[in-house]
Amino acid sequence: MTSTTTTAGPLDPVGTDLMRTLKALKLGGLKDTLPERLALARQRKMGHAAFLELVLADEITRRESRSAMLRARTAGLDPAMRLDTWDELDDLTYDRTLLSDLTSLRFTEAGNGVLVLGPVGVGKTHLATALGHIAIRRRLSVHASRADKLFTRLRAARLDNSLDAEIRKLARVDVLILDDFALRALDATETNDFYELVVERHRKASTIVTSNREPSEWLTMMSDALLAQSAVDRLTSGAHTLVIEGPSYRQRAPHRRAAVDPEGEAT
Repeated sequence: MTSTTTTAGPLDPVGTDLMRTLKALKLGGLKDTLPERLALARQRKMGHAAFLELVLADEITRRESRSAMLRARTAGLDPAMRLDTWDELDDLTYDRTLLSDLTSLRFTEAGNGVLVLGPVGVGKTHLATALGHIAIRRRLSVHASRADKLFTRLRAARLDNSLDAEIRKLARVDVLILDDFALRALDATETNDFYELVVERHRKASTIVTSNREPSEWLTMMSDALLAQSAVDRLTSGAHTLVIEGPSYRQRAPHRRAAVDPEGEAT
């Protein structure tokens, strides 16, 4: 079987003078794609306006990608935990229709929350982070933190009287991701901070919570029953709950390796 390839012609080198001009205009990134675009323009007999639109669209895409990467890093999002890297195996059970709806981010329009629940190692953090990356690309502000680290940060803010400022800052974030919530019991200070945070964000911004425990169990993990009930009631009101069931990825890893090993031997 003979394969044919279409060549776009020789690539034009980016000369020193042109490179200097691109850098002066802060368009130095075009040097990586400009030769290919010039060849494509010749192949398709593009007009000057069409060619200019093409290379400027490349630059817009490049800048948006770089901006999203920087904002994701500032938000505390793991760059490897994106929706396209989600390992969707058959041994995981969850509502795929709901997940698809969540990726539209319609829940953020009404300030509703998302609860991602399930046992250890099923990918709760990965999916919550992936939603954060989608929000970043939609130009929403995002902050992601493990719950215990966030409470430690708020506790430290008390020492320099900056707690109110920290709460206000977190309240303004469009999407707040609290990972591994209620993994351990919350003391009186943490319970109060959780309550304040939930009240400030209620119906104004979206909070994504991952947890190994059901919301009913959260009530038993907090020191003040009244504050706990009030906070959990607000947080879960109108929230979308995605439950993931299945074995830990650590248990799935040998099976995954066996699937790609032609000898069928897990290493």
